[in-house]
Amino acid sequence: MNWKCLIVDDEPPAIKIIRSYAEMVEQLEVTGSCSNALQAIEFLKSNKVDLLFLDIQMPKLLGTSFLKTLQHPPQVIFTTAYKEFATDAFDLDAVDYLLKPISFERFLKAINKVTSTNNVRPVTESQPMQGFLYFRAERKMIKVFLSDIVYVESLKDYIRIYRSGDSPLMVKQSISTLEAMLPKKMFIRIHRSFIVSVDKITAYTNQDVEIGELEIPIGRQYSGVLKDSQSKA
Repeated sequence: MNWKCLIVDDEPPAIKIIRSYAEMVEQLEVTGSCSNALQAIEFLKSNKVDLLFLDIQMPKLLGTSFLKTLQHPPQVIFTTAYKEFATDAFDLDAVDYLLKPISFERFLKAINKVTSTNNVRPVTESQPMQGFLYFRAERKMIKVFLSDIVYVESLKDYIRIYRSGDSPLMVKQSISTLEAMLPKKMFIRIHRSFIVSVDKITAYTNQDVEIGELEIPIGRQYSGVLKDSQSKA
């Protein structure tokens, strides 16, 4: 799915940065930009938008007030220099709240929230997992399908994603950040350094999980989580 995006911000440099980030993500298509909420209202009358990058502190009408006027608002990621609007933003069901200056890694985390929420579907015998996430690695954005992830290993400031039929992918990101993005019914954290795909587990004990001939240890604080997940399945 390609996401049609609109950037609403009264600062041209901010628009330029968000547009440049969006152009690096294959599934995002920036269809326009507006310098204030009133322009955005007119734009939305004749253009379909799936995702809105919305500044808050703008002349004429605050971004939060503008969003309240929309009967059927698109997904929204707020982009602002002010922390004090965070509560209002999440009360409006915003996907994320990005504080300026926005790094590309933080931008990508927000986009992954959008894609993981809207592309992950329940698994049935006749329908495999269709969800995917993008990761910045090897100087490019790499799409990784959830069905290809075997397990993830944490290595200090990096994670290594082991994939079916492909080489491991090294990404600068914390394992806790990735854990929050992954569907809990499909993946489980069994150790401070490991997340495994439930679908790939072939056997387990109280001490470790087996994926084929591979044995991955279960951390003491995570003992019992696998049994709990199986009982809820």
